[in-house]
Amino acid sequence: MWFKNIRAYRLTSPFTLTPEQLAEQLAQRAFTPCAKSQALALGWVPPLGGEDGELVHAAAGRMLVKLKREEKLLPSTVVRELLDEKVAEIETGQARKVYRKERLNLKDEIIQDCLPRAFTRSASVYAYVDTRANWVFVDAASATRAEELLNLLRECIGSFPVLLPQVNSAPVAVMTGWLLHRNLPQDFELGQECELREPGEEGGVVRCRGVDLLSEEVETHLHAGKQVARLSLGWDERLQLVLAEDLCLRRLKFADELMKENEDIAEGDEAARMDADFALMADAIGTLQERILTLFGGEAE
Repeated sequence: MWFKNIRAYRLTSPFTLTPEQLAEQLAQRAFTPCAKSQALALGWVPPLGGEDGELVHAAAGRMLVKLKREEKLLPSTVVRELLDEKVAEIETGQARKVYRKERLNLKDEIIQDCLPRAFTRSASVYAYVDTRANWVFVDAASATRAEELLNLLRECIGSFPVLLPQVNSAPVAVMTGWLLHRNLPQDFELGQECELREPGEEGGVVRCRGVDLLSEEVETHLHAGKQVARLSLGWDERLQLVLAEDLCLRRLKFADELMKENEDIAEGDEAARMDADFALMADAIGTLQERILTLFGGEAE
C-alpha cells in the first residue's frame, strides 16, 4: 500500500464523479487474464485486495484505484531466430527473395503462433485522485506506466484532463544551488546520492552514491558546470526520497515511526489496516507535494 514512487499530475478541472460512479465506469474494464493469443491485458482490480472488493477505495476525498497488467514474455531473440529460419527456408526452397513486407507478415505469424506457449508476467500500478486538492498521484517511476494508467482511466470515464505540474524556478538550478551554497531547506536533509549532468544533449553524466554530497569531489564537478539532475533527500523525518528534475519522487521510503502508527489495529482486520495506512500515506504525500512546489517558486500559471 505504501507507494514507492510518485508521479503527480494536476487536475485541470474538478473531478466530479462519486466513488460509486467511478467504480461503475471502471467495471467495464475490470481485469481479465490474457487470452491465448493476446500479448497484453490491462484492467482494474480492487485496490484493497479480494476478488469481490470494490474497484475504488474512497477515504477523505481521495479515491484509490489499482491497475493490473499482464503480458506475455516473448523474447525478441527467439522471434528473430525463428524468422530467420523461416526466411531461409523460403528463399532456399522457392529460390526467391523475401522482402520487407513479407518478413513483417511472417513475423506476425510467428508471434501469434508462439503467444499461447509464452510465459506471463504480472505487475500492478496504484494511483489515487485527491478531489479536494485536485491532484492525481501515480505510483510509477516510469512515465510510460503512469500514462498507461491515465489513458485507461480516460477510456473508462470519457474525460480526464491532467497536466504535469509546472514550476516557476527550474528544479535543476535550485537543486544545484542547494549543494553549491550549502543552503538546503531546513525541513530537508541530504542523502548520499546524486546525479550530475552537463548541459546539452551530449553532456556527460556523473552518478555519485555513498558519498558526502558536500565534499570537494562533488563541488569540483559543480564548479566545472555540471548540474544536479537527481538528489537523494530526507524530509521532515517522515520519509526518504530521490527527487528528479521532472519532479518525480522515486524510491520513497517512509519512516518506521510513521508506518507503525496503525499497529494497534487488529491483525485480522487487514482492510482496516490498509485503509488507515492509505490515509497516513496520502496525508504525507499531499503535504510533501505542496512543499516541493513551494521550494521551486510555486506552481506556474
